[in-house]
Amino acid sequence: MKIVGNKHLKKFVDKHLYDDQSPRAISGRIKTQEKKITLVSKDSIHRYIMSVYGRRIEVHRKKRKQRRRRKRPKYSKLDDRTFINKRPKYIDKRMCMGDAEADFIVSGKTGKGILLVVVDRKTRVAFIEKISKVSVLNVHKAFSKIKQRFPEMKTITADNDILLQKHKELEILLKVKIYFCHPYHSWEKGTVENTNKYIRRDIPKGSNISFYSRSFIHKLEQKLNRRIMECLKFRTPDEALREEKRKRKVKR
Repeated sequence: MKIVGNKHLKKFVDKHLYDDQSPRAISGRIKTQEKKITLVSKDSIHRYIMSVYGRRIEVHRKKRKQRRRRKRPKYSKLDDRTFINKRPKYIDKRMCMGDAEADFIVSGKTGKGILLVVVDRKTRVAFIEKISKVSVLNVHKAFSKIKQRFPEMKTITADNDILLQKHKELEILLKVKIYFCHPYHSWEKGTVENTNKYIRRDIPKGSNISFYSRSFIHKLEQKLNRRIMECLKFRTPDEALREEKRKRKVKR
């Protein structure tokens, strides 16, 4: 009632609440900057919002929160998934080349394009394809290009991105089996997540992917695959890949 009964105070509070200022900020502003306006606490402003006199402001604030709410992927659109717990145990042990993990690196809010990153779990060799116009069809084309370059690929572990909504068609196209991490469990594909950290050193978060040339992406891929890695006994992914291919030829 302190606010309701004071015309100038109410006008000031209403104006700033509609401007999405917080009760604490408004109270502090009055205390430090607005000497001609009656002091009011943040708790009093909260009570005013929740009262019958503040119904319209309350509705405005709820709409604001809804607008700012982070959009979650709509997992319901990804039907018929096979989750990672159904994945063969030998893949967990990195026993064979060809079991890959996939992920997307996206542009900042004002940017365009994405990167498809695919990493072999055993050799850690990475493949990157730039997708300028983002669509399910172009994602499938990018996967096909990687399959041509890495014909040994036979399984893919990925997250629940909506761009994989036609994953059954992608399995047929690539002749691979696709496994999905559980929702919000990106750590279940830790190999590609770790690779993404290195990519982000050259393409920071918020970057516009469309600004990077295919030549730059190719050089970045080469840089990743010549990393000396302790988990590969200080070999590079390129060297590990060549060694695995050599072993396969000997077995034949």
